Amino acid sequence: MNSIKQESASNNQSQLKHEVRPGQSIELLKELHILTREGKLNQDSRRKLKQVNHLFQFIEPLLQAVQKEHGIQLVDHGAGKSYLGFILYDLFFKTLTDGSHIFGIETREELVKKSQELAQRLAFPGMSFLNLSVAESTESPLLPARVDIVTALHACNTATDDAIQFGLKKQARFMVLVPCCQAEVASVLKKNKGKTLAKEALTEIWRHPLHTREFGSQITNVLRCLQLEAHGYQVNVTELVGWEHSMKNELIIATYQNLPRKRPIQRLQEVLQTLGLEEMQPRFFTPSDA
Repeated sequence: MNSIKQESASNNQSQLKHEVRPGQSIELLKELHILTREGKLNQDSRRKLKQVNHLFQFIEPLLQAVQKEHGIQLVDHGAGKSYLGFILYDLFFKTLTDGSHIFGIETREELVKKSQELAQRLAFPGMSFLNLSVAESTESPLLPARVDIVTALHACNTATDDAIQFGLKKQARFMVLVPCCQAEVASVLKKNKGKTLAKEALTEIWRHPLHTREFGSQITNVLRCLQLEAHGYQVNVTELVGWEHSMKNELIIATYQNLPRKRPIQRLQEVLQTLGLEEMQPRFFTPSDA
């Protein structure tokens, strides 16, 4: 029996060696339930750890680019339990002495308090957690005037759009977005199905309720990308992880390059008009885009 336990422990240590990055806090991974309380990996925790490490690979070059110029100011919207912020701090920020800071923005007060307690327990002084809405955070003196990176991981429905608006107002250099469930555009498509637009064969794409939801989600992210491009950002869209790990899999990375705005503005307007989504214009198209 002892030999079986020893073999199991040895296998777990071997798995941790391959899955956990050098210097990564085992205690933090336990607190975030990415590892079990015994410090072991199971199938679910291995999936979570793979997602986290994969996302860090995308964000690390952005952090390095900012760090070459000054301390990093990163704001994580819809932070939830702040596991993205904690992982970023543990893997990159904790050794910095240049004033770099992570701000977690969350509307649920109980999650903000838990994150504050965890940061204090782990001695992560460069982290702050604020119980604010996006609108409040844009004007709050508790946040810096300059924000370098905005992240929003699995921000549901319009929360991703709110994070984009925050990033645009703060003129963030980078935005990293992993959208989650999206219903607003789908509801407008559904509402307008029986109107004049229904005569168009194009509406067959979203005639069935399931297709309405899926197409609504797809077009929402297309509009978000055009919106970012209309503000001079270069946008890259890729998979976060393989489909076997998560269906909410789209990763949008926007880099401000002061690119020409005329074409994306025109395309954004055309898409809204073609799909009968003109009422969505205030969300995706603002006077500053023109």
